[in-house]
Amino acid sequence: MIQVGDSLPAVTIAEYINEAREGCTLGPNPFSTADEAKGKRIALFAVPGAFTPTCSAKHAPGYVELADELRAAGVDEIWCVSVNDAFVMNAWGEDMKVGGAIRMLGDGSADFAKATGLTLDLTSRGLGLRSNRYSMLIDDGRIVALNNEAPGAFDVSDAATLLKQAQEHKKA
Repeated sequence: MIQVGDSLPAVTIAEYINEAREGCTLGPNPFSTADEAKGKRIALFAVPGAFTPTCSAKHAPGYVELADELRAAGVDEIWCVSVNDAFVMNAWGEDMKVGGAIRMLGDGSADFAKATGLTLDLTSRGLGLRSNRYSMLIDDGRIVALNNEAPGAFDVSDAATLLKQAQEHKKA
């Protein structure tokens, strides 16, 4: 399992791009997590699934609400990662009204979840292998803080906890 001090795994995940940008096409765009994290401070939170109750009612809304404060604490980007495809993550982001505040990233084959070792087996519920619920602060590709939840819990991966950690680890 990934730990504080480790490098972010180099895995390909996808983001749905809604508007044309330089170098990006509309639709799902794959990228390497390790390459994309270089030189950035990232607040990453992972959820078991888009549109699921705790994720939609508590987890994602906290990051939307505190996005400006996270940026003021030196966070360059906020990433939400789930074992869903980029189409679903885009639709969930629209439903959650994340705007440009959060990058909604699809880990469709659970490659990122497996690479971190932070998986949750929900096969008995018909959901297969998922990501555990957690948050992490990443600085230039290194894990600075990691808040991994117990199965079914929502106690430590919230936006307020990660904001405090970002403030404590803020670069001068």
